[in-house]
Amino acid sequence: MPLENSLEVLDTFLSILTFAVGCMVGSFLNVCIYRLPRDESIIHPRSHCPKCGQPIAWYDNLPLVSWLILGAKCRNCGAVISWQYPLVEAITGTLFLCVYWRFGMTPAAPVYTALVAGLIVVTFVDLATWTIPNEVTMPGIPIGIACALVGMFYPASGLIVRDVFASLIGAAAGGGLLYLLDKLTLLLLKKRGMGFGDVKLLAMLGAFFGWQSLFLIILASSLMGSVVGLSMLAIKKDKQTENGDEGAHYLPFGPYLAIAGVLYLLFGPALIEWYLGSMHVPEPTHVLPVM
Repeated sequence: MPLENSLEVLDTFLSILTFAVGCMVGSFLNVCIYRLPRDESIIHPRSHCPKCGQPIAWYDNLPLVSWLILGAKCRNCGAVISWQYPLVEAITGTLFLCVYWRFGMTPAAPVYTALVAGLIVVTFVDLATWTIPNEVTMPGIPIGIACALVGMFYPASGLIVRDVFASLIGAAAGGGLLYLLDKLTLLLLKKRGMGFGDVKLLAMLGAFFGWQSLFLIILASSLMGSVVGLSMLAIKKDKQTENGDEGAHYLPFGPYLAIAGVLYLLFGPALIEWYLGSMHVPEPTHVLPVM
């Protein structure tokens, strides 16, 4: 078999394997999403039905497949299994595959699949509880800085940031920007603008992607949040919130930051080139290191 065909077969095999591993990791992420907000161990006890407490057999815990075979119901008690479980598995598998296609077989690939996994947990926990787990962001900040340090001495790693100072500035500026925005909102509107979890999340993204990424991440997340928020207000404009509750129109911002972070991870250089081109601004050199 010619070498090119062999490499193509190998790439196809690795792509399928990456997607499958991602789906399995997604199954574990579902455990994290359910247990972290409840301060429960993500290791013990083994997976079980939240309603009847019956442990889930391995053949009922196969990513994507088991949910379909069981008809989205617990085998023991018949309780409905949320669509969130296969959705998280499918998203994780797809994003792992995208990271593999973007970074190939480099040390950067496992680093960024781990980052993507953390962002998936952040997204679904924040949507459900309006909180961002410290278990993701607090270790994520020093890990991002450490990765930049590795990239500094090992350029072939494929890591996006290869300057530890850019990472340090990104972490400080990322957290500082949202912190100041929250204080400004509180001063002008007399209500909180951002949660401190969002501050730590943007600090983590700044550590992984450097200060150069912050403008696009904030811009993209703000645009997504605005579109969703305005759409929800338009849908609910004829409905009165019970007791005039002002909190009824609050939206968690963490998911938009997480999505913007993934977009920057996969398409950062292309997004920067498109944005500068749309603004008719000459593209600066070294916005991102050449991979």
